[in-house]
Parts: sequence; structure tokens; C-alpha cells
Amino acid sequence: MTNARSSEDLPFFLRPAGLVLVVVALMALKVFAASHAHFVEDEAYYRIWGLYPALSYYDHPPMIGWWIAAGQSVFGDTVFAVRALVIFSGLIGSLALWRTASILFDTRVAGWAVLFLNTSLLVGIGGILATPDAPSVLFWGLSFWALAELITSKNAKWWLVVGLMAGCGLLSKYSVLFLGAGIVLWLLWVPDARRWLLTWQLWAGGLIAVLTFAPVLYWNHLNDWVSFYKQFGRAGSDGYTAKYIFEFIGAFVGLLNPLIALLAAFGAARLFGRFLKQDVVASLIILTVLPFLIYLAYHSLHSRVQANWPAPLFPVIALMAAIFVGDLQGRSRNWVKLATTGVCLGLVIAFAVQLHAVSAFTGQFARKDPTHQLRGWPEIGAALEDVVGKTDAVFVLTSGYGLNGQIDFLMKDTVPVHQFTQRIRYIMAPQPQEAGFDGAGLYVAESRRDQADVLKARFDAVEQVAVLERLVKGVPLEELVVYKLSGRKTAALDPLETK
Repeated sequence: MTNARSSEDLPFFLRPAGLVLVVVALMALKVFAASHAHFVEDEAYYRIWGLYPALSYYDHPPMIGWWIAAGQSVFGDTVFAVRALVIFSGLIGSLALWRTASILFDTRVAGWAVLFLNTSLLVGIGGILATPDAPSVLFWGLSFWALAELITSKNAKWWLVVGLMAGCGLLSKYSVLFLGAGIVLWLLWVPDARRWLLTWQLWAGGLIAVLTFAPVLYWNHLNDWVSFYKQFGRAGSDGYTAKYIFEFIGAFVGLLNPLIALLAAFGAARLFGRFLKQDVVASLIILTVLPFLIYLAYHSLHSRVQANWPAPLFPVIALMAAIFVGDLQGRSRNWVKLATTGVCLGLVIAFAVQLHAVSAFTGQFARKDPTHQLRGWPEIGAALEDVVGKTDAVFVLTSGYGLNGQIDFLMKDTVPVHQFTQRIRYIMAPQPQEAGFDGAGLYVAESRRDQADVLKARFDAVEQVAVLERLVKGVPLEELVVYKLSGRKTAALDPLETK
């Protein structure tokens, strides 16, 4: 650890007042974007989780569903309600990171760490999206904060907080298991840390983590461990290939912010020398990142790593970058200029993309635009309501969870919407009754994923009645085909296929 430096010695943007100004300004921008930009597909799906809080779900543990339910209880069934706690969590996460860095290092490092985290592109831009990444980032960061308090105070009771935060992280996303692996490695690697193995608080903290995670274990026990099979079955399930590794590295560096990534690499190199000497702090930083990073690299040798997966590592990686810049302060102005440029670049991009998310600057990039999932849905909803009125439809069927989520939100005050495939995704909700499918209905699908032929075994008539185009600035994004269904032969949600 370095000696603390007075905040009066810092430039304004690194002082608490300056940091608060930056973080609150970004938060206000996120509130604006979250209120006015439509859902992406996954958010629309998770919105349904919020309507039906459960002990766990098919895809992930329940935390994001609980967050959404809390937002909906205050703000109603709205887009902003789904995202409300996600935005607030960014404020809590920034405060925790500042506290962590200031007690392990000093206020200069703390200031840079907060700036780097908030101007990383995934947090600065994606910080409005209601996905399981948001709570996993928060609770991973809070677990690391509790470990920092443990190291500096030498009070074993902090293990109880570590256990609670890590348990909440596991309620957010299974990837937080890698944090637990890192903590175990740290306890075994660092001589000064091994003494904690003899304290009851460490083992009590582990028990608290398991008990906090118990609802997910119980839900999986009741449902044949389907969520574990789905998520843990991904690792190494395909043969080796090199085609995804560079995509993973590029996405990781790009979403972190390339300039911040460069500084973090130098910071990691500086910490590594201290890690080899079994330094307590350096080892904690390295070992809480390394297991998950190794897994992601391994996964990329088999299949694609989704760009958002490394998100929980970003607070600690921002700290690595801050350590490098903070140690150089006053000795190499060029590195400080590079750090300042990275922060400014992140702020500018975050501001531009959030505005673009609300109202597209251009549609010429069509589906190549990363924000294309946000576009054209209110118009699709209005067109579908018109088709419902003309066909006297009393229900709508879909065959993809993302589209089902979007249509369910758009038609929430009109007719019930059900995904007739993958019904395991909705076991937390009241199951539709056969009587609900008496009368005419609609089937809506993306043209590239049309499964109308499957429905011919369930209905006497499956007739295409409309083709709807989802547009951005007049540029086509995709076609949605709409079929009228009539003459039900069997239960409309019979599991004839489960793709």
C-alpha cells in the first residue's frame, strides 16, 4: 500500500466533489436514456421475470428479476422501471470502488479508478441495460471492497460481509463462482492470509454465501438442475478453434476502453512483481481476476465469448489502471495525459451513444449498428394491435424468447402473449389454460426464424395475414411475419418440439 495523500493536492476532477459531479452527470444521462430508449431483447425477456419473482430461473439466478420487480413496484410496468435499480447500482459501485482504492492505496488512485470504471464503454454505455451483468458487477465489486476492509482493519468479522456480498453475487450470475476460487487461491498463496483459515469468521462467511445462494440450489433441485446444465454445459462443449480468441480479446479491450485497457495492462505488470513476492494486496488483485480471465480465454478456444461476460472484472481492472497512473503522477505527464484522454474519450462516446440509443443519428448501418435491437418496436406494436382488431385474435404465439418479451410488453394491455417453444423459461408464471386458446389467434415470428409449419399440427388453419417491417430511419432491420391461427386441434402449447 502507498501512503495516503491529501485531497487538496489533487486536481479537481480527482477530488470527491469532482468525481461526484462526473458520476451524477453520467447517472442523469443514463436516466434520460433508460426512460426513452426501448428494450433490447434480453431486457424485454427479463421484464417478465420481474412480473413473476421466483427463487431462480432457467437462464440465470434471480437477482436481476428481483431488481426489476422492485422497480416495477415503484414505477409500474415501464421501460424505466425495469432499469431503475441498474442505474442506481452504478452509483453504489462507484462509491465502493472509491473506498476500496482509497484504503488500499490513496485518494489519487481512488479518483482514477472511479473515472476509469465509469468511462469504460461497457459501463458508460451499457450501464442502463437490465441484465444479470449489472448485479454481478455490483456484488463482485462489493465483495472486493469487503476484502479490502478486512486487509486494512485486520478485523475477521469482515469475512461475514464478504460471504454475504459473494452470496448475492451468486444470486446474480454463476460466474461469481470464479471470485470464490480467487479468494481461496489468495488464502493459500499469501502467507499473511493463511492465518484467516484458523478463524471461525472465515468459515461462517462461507456458510453465509452458501445459505444466500440456497434458493437457487433449491429451485434447481426442484427442476432437475436445468439451469446448471444450461450454463455449465457450455464450457469446452465444442472442439478447439482459434477463430474466437481474437474476437474475445478485441471485444474485451474495446468495451473496457482501449486506452484504459493499455493502462490496466501496465498496472497488472507492475502488480505481478509484487504478486510473486506474495504481497497481500497485489496478490488479492491478481488472484480475484485471474481464474475468471483464464476461463474466458479457455472458453474462447471452443466458442464465442459474449462481449458482456467479462463485465464483473471491470472494477478491479479499472483499479489496476489507476494504480499505474497514480504511481506515475508527477513523474510522467505523458501517461497522465493518456489517462485523461481515455477518460474524455469514454465520456464523449457514452454521451453520443446514449443519445443515439434514444434517437438514432442515422439508419444507414441497419443491423450492423449495435443499438439496432432498440429500434422500431412501438411501430410494430401499433401495427400488431391493428391486426388483432381485424382478425379478432384473442391470443398471440411466438417462438423466440427475445421476440416474445418484446411483443408481450407491446401487447400487455391487449391480448396475452405466449412463447409456444421452450416453455421451461416460463415455469415461474401461471400456465395458460386450454380455454385461453379458443377462438382465433396470431403467430408472430422473425422471417428468418419462422416455425409456422409446426403450428399446422395444432390448428386447422395457419394463414399468413401480414408482413411487418421493423425500421430505423426508414431503413429495414428485419421482417416479422404474422399468421392467423384458427380451429385449434390440440393444446396450443403442447411440447411438440422444444428448439
